[in-house]
Amino acid sequence: MEPSAGRLVVATHELTERTFRRAVVLLLAYDRHEGAAGVVLNRPTGVDLPDRLRRWDELAAPPAVVFMGGPVGRDAVIGVARADSDVEVDVAGWQQVGEDLGVLDLSSDPDAADGLQAVRLFAGYVGWGEGQLEREIVSGAWFVVPATPDDPLTATPAGLWRAVLARQGGLFTTVPDDPGLN
Repeated sequence: MEPSAGRLVVATHELTERTFRRAVVLLLAYDRHEGAAGVVLNRPTGVDLPDRLRRWDELAAPPAVVFMGGPVGRDAVIGVARADSDVEVDVAGWQQVGEDLGVLDLSSDPDAADGLQAVRLFAGYVGWGEGQLEREIVSGAWFVVPATPDDPLTATPAGLWRAVLARQGGLFTTVPDDPGLN
C-alpha cells in the first residue's frame, strides 16, 4: 500500500529508537516530491489540555490529554478531529485528511464546531523530507496500512500498535519487546 494522507504508517521492529519504537503515525500530509507529515497516535503525555485550549475540553476524546505528536515543532499544537459522517463540517480552518478525519484550526470557536464528534490535541509532529519516508518503507522500517475511523482517537492508545497490526494478519504482534531473547 502506498502512503497517502489519512493512512497509517506503523513502526516495524526495525525501529528501535525510543521516539518511533512501536509508533503508529497518522499521515496528515503526503507528497512524493515534498515529503510527508503526521502525528504519533499512541503517545499520551498525561498532561491536561493547556489553559488556552481548554475550550476544546467538551470535544476532547478520552483520554483527554495532550499527545506527543512527534519530535518536530513540539511547541505547536495540532488538532485532529473526527467528523460526523452525516453532517458537513462547518469549522474555520478544517482540512479533511481521511474519510471522516481532518486537521482543525484550534483558534476556531468550538461552540461553532458543527459536525465534529471528537478532537485530540498533539504537541509536535513527525516530518519526512522528499523521498525519506519511501526509503524508510523500502528498508523495512514502516508498514503502510489503512486507518479505521477509531484509530486516531482511540480510548486505548497503549494497545493501538498491536491492534493495528493484528488487523493486518501475520505474526508481527507476537514478537517480544526484545527479539534477541527468543
